[in-house]
Amino acid sequence: MPALNPYLLFNGNAEEAITFYQSVFGGEATIVRFRDMGETPPQMPEDVLNRVANAQLPLSETNILMVSDCPPGSEIDNSKPGFTVQVEVESAAEAERLFNELAPGGSVSMPLDRVQWAEAFAMVTDKFSVPWMINYTGSAQM
Repeated sequence: MPALNPYLLFNGNAEEAITFYQSVFGGEATIVRFRDMGETPPQMPEDVLNRVANAQLPLSETNILMVSDCPPGSEIDNSKPGFTVQVEVESAAEAERLFNELAPGGSVSMPLDRVQWAEAFAMVTDKFSVPWMINYTGSAQM
């Protein structure tokens, strides 16, 4: 399997989310809106046509963060997501930076600290209700 990529669903604010993640992770996001997909149902409201059908933010050569808005009637209940996005970083400093940028407006489940399996580990839910695990294994041994 060459890659396993997270695909996050939003209720109309996917563009705001992908812009935020681009500011955190860098890279260049591409966005396709529902209106760009060819034939759309004539009853689809203008605000829905402007929603994100698919956005992709390359994080590395093999990893992509993907997001989209749900169409009306298919909203996501973000009160308790059934997933976590785990990010393995290359340094403790990068773990700290990501933690500090993802935390504002969200909630911290576990502050950045050393744990048995990682030199730096944190759990944070960002302002879009997306839960993240930030991990830097470093010199930690299991």
